[in-house]
Amino acid sequence: MIRVAIDAMGGDYAPREVVHGAVLAAREYGISVQLVGQLPAIEAELKRHEIAGLNISLVAASEVVAMDEKPSKAILRKKDSSIVLAMKQVKEGHADAVVACGSTGAAAVAATFNIGRLPNISRCAIACEMPTIHPNRCIVVDAGANTDCDAHMLMQFGLMGSILYSGLHNVKRPRVGVLNIGAEETKGTQLVQDAYRLLKAREDINFIGFVEGRDYPMGKVDVVVTDGFTGNVSLKTAEGIAKMINHMLKQELLSSPRGKLGGAIAKPAFQALKKRVDPDEFGGAFLIGLKGVCVIAHGGSRHTAVKNAIRVACDMVKADVVSRIEQSFFQTNLKPVKTDTAEPTVTIL
Repeated sequence: MIRVAIDAMGGDYAPREVVHGAVLAAREYGISVQLVGQLPAIEAELKRHEIAGLNISLVAASEVVAMDEKPSKAILRKKDSSIVLAMKQVKEGHADAVVACGSTGAAAVAATFNIGRLPNISRCAIACEMPTIHPNRCIVVDAGANTDCDAHMLMQFGLMGSILYSGLHNVKRPRVGVLNIGAEETKGTQLVQDAYRLLKAREDINFIGFVEGRDYPMGKVDVVVTDGFTGNVSLKTAEGIAKMINHMLKQELLSSPRGKLGGAIAKPAFQALKKRVDPDEFGGAFLIGLKGVCVIAHGGSRHTAVKNAIRVACDMVKADVVSRIEQSFFQTNLKPVKTDTAEPTVTIL
């Protein structure tokens, strides 16, 4: 049975929505759920649900890291916080994966300091799934953990992303591309040019070259490699465009009787489309490069998003992605260019 530790106090709607999503996951996926946080608040929420027969346990934590606290200082100061103790459940072998909502920075720092990076990996990265015109989503790496990157890091992101995608989607050689302003080999900054050469030289990566921001929604690539600043801007731009289209579509459908009738007829199609692009259905982003499985969900996650974040964490455990990344980096010459034990430079998703 897969065991998942959850920071029950993280997020805008904790602990109510987090506990609700955890109960749904325990029931639907048949897993063991460990709710970490302030016990009186968690127990009060559990009373709202039917939990007989579910494998749910509680881990007491006296402190909570707030969204507005500086991650490194808060994590080092609040050693009995729910986010730190949730990470330690994985570190100490009591859980197979951890799920955290709330501050992306706090989750990334707590995971790096407590679970730790795999050998030979320069930086952990956030891998975020994005919808495409095909059933399988693409993965963007890095989506916000490292605003400053070098070419060697991008090459490592490409390999880790390829292994993750292969494990989740059972694709032997996923297509890996570097995000750029054009597909031509001569375009782009020195960073992407250097990353291009490193990725092209690797036989264990199916590198297809440069890709543009319009390419990955059209399903032309499986793994998009970029620095955390560019990746985060790209994701939030796509998110904003999706919201804009949804808003404009509603305006047009409600503007006339004919539009309302057409909307009623097409309602099933709209609902199916919403499910394909709804961030809540994605669950959360993967923090890859760690010695354990860590999924970071959006701070505004409701119970559906929490449940799906737990689902994707279980998928990563089943695919044995951590061991596969560790084995690949052990077997090949992928040692980091420099040792970095400092706090990751994190942007909030």
